[in-house]
Amino acid sequence: MSITEMNSKLIVEKTRDTKSAVPAFNIPYLPMMAPVISALKDTNSFGFITVARLEWKKFESKSLQAVCEEYNKHKLARHTRLHLDHIPVIDEDGLQVDYLKIIQDAIDLGYESVMIDGSRLPLEENIRCTRQVVEMSHALNIPVEAELGAVMGHEEGPLPSYEELFASGKGFTDPAEAKLFVKETEVDWLSVAIGNIHGAISTATKDKEKISARLNIERLRCIADQTRVPLVLHGGTGICKEDIMQAVKSGIAKINVATAIRQPYERALPDGITTAQTAVYEATCNVIENDLELEGISRNFI
Repeated sequence: MSITEMNSKLIVEKTRDTKSAVPAFNIPYLPMMAPVISALKDTNSFGFITVARLEWKKFESKSLQAVCEEYNKHKLARHTRLHLDHIPVIDEDGLQVDYLKIIQDAIDLGYESVMIDGSRLPLEENIRCTRQVVEMSHALNIPVEAELGAVMGHEEGPLPSYEELFASGKGFTDPAEAKLFVKETEVDWLSVAIGNIHGAISTATKDKEKISARLNIERLRCIADQTRVPLVLHGGTGICKEDIMQAVKSGIAKINVATAIRQPYERALPDGITTAQTAVYEATCNVIENDLELEGISRNFI
């Protein structure tokens, strides 16, 4: 089966089975769409084009529909699929979100996979909310990603020191809880917290260099062994390359990238949209070819 015939679930499962990964590029500004897809095509790669709720609330991707319409102008079945990223039950500002409606709207528009984020909830509540989304989405053959553990960085205010976070394992995904979570929810992919952090989104910090992170590979291997589903690494920018390579060999099948392509766009924007789009194209190629070494991945699906 060629990649053009495969749905998102099969693509991620195959990348996991072949010890590779699919990059997922967030689009907080609509003009970033075209250069990201061009970079995927020109590197003969495959990736998800993705948008999270915070990107139309706190950046300029406008709406679910606007992102979908822009994607449909540029999509390439050999190189891309459209994914709905973080739809939280409780958002980064502590507010309740109508997550079921947003996810249903995305499916109706044509998003090919979705993510429910109940990571700010107690385990039992996260399971309940995720199970709701899985039942709704699987009825329409749409795969679901969920998160267990706390991938920090989106909240307002400073983080504790990274070394303190890593040493304590605060917020890290617990392997036993992950096993229970996957069993009870039947989720397709699980986003894990193993030392990775999101890029900051607050006005005061979003242009700052992202904290260098590393990963607890032993914990990752344990989670992979307990869950037996493809695992997802959010906050893919700024992690040391050796850890990224080890993570892919140890169960990570999807890697989200946002800061590495967003900041070049924002920095180049004063010189015009075209210059900013060129910066995104170059940054995306660099992520694919150098940071993740995923150039040519589409050949795996021929």
